[in-house]
Formats: sequence, structure tokens, C-alpha cells
Amino acid sequence: MVQKATELGVSILRPVITRRTQAYRINLERMRANIIEAAEQCGILHIPEIAEPIKLESALQTWQEGRALVFCDEEISVSSPLETLRKIKPGPVAVLIGPEGGFDDDERQALSQQPSVHTISLGPRVMRADTAAVAALSLVNAVLGDWKPA
Repeated sequence: MVQKATELGVSILRPVITRRTQAYRINLERMRANIIEAAEQCGILHIPEIAEPIKLESALQTWQEGRALVFCDEEISVSSPLETLRKIKPGPVAVLIGPEGGFDDDERQALSQQPSVHTISLGPRVMRADTAAVAALSLVNAVLGDWKPA
């Protein structure tokens, strides 16, 4: 996932620990090695920063005001994510992909109460996290990022 995110232009990667997270030990050195490998392969000169893992509750409590959070929720009804993304004001954007098994109801509720959260569906299929990250980042790049038409 970190290789694909690097290739798609992210500037920061931060593992978020949720109630259903399966990997309790995150190897940040391995993440860094994968990022460097992807950057070298693609000729990227700036590699993403790797932030320390954080629990979802803490991330929401310390969320930077004005920074949009695109929450990819497999349980919302399928509608065009493009319409939601077009409502986001220009500026920094973060993308939250769920763990295996998805988010629990309390996490969904906490996210829905945040004013900076924009919930999107990635379609009718349940995806692996790495596939969901590519799909979400591609949508964000198409609407808000460096693929956006001038």
C-alpha cells in the first residue's frame, strides 16, 4: 500500500489504529524502505513523511482544523464519490481507508460528527486495503489533486 500511495503522490503516511486493525506492530523501517523503492522506481524526488501510528480516537481529537478528511466507508449506500469530493474546498486533504473487517459503528459515529469529514463509497465491492487506497487516491487526485484539469 505504501508503494502505491507514494506513486500516487501522498506527502505523509500515518497508520491509524482502529478497533478492527489486525497489524498491531507496524514496521516503520520496512515502510520507509518500500517508500524509497517506489520513489526510485518512479523517479520521485520527494518521499512521503512517515508519521507514528495513532489511534483513530486520538487522530480525531487532534485533527487540524480546515484539513479535509475523506473517509472511505464500505457500508454507505453507493453513490458518486465525485459529487462529495467536488464539495471539498482546496487545501490539504487526508484519506482514511479502513482495516480488514471495516470500521465499527462507534468509529463511524465519531467520524460522522467531525465537520471536516467527507464520507465516500468506493463502489459496491469490498476491497482489500491496498486496492481501496489506490481507488481513493485516484479519485482524490482526479477531483482535487494533480490530475485535476486546469
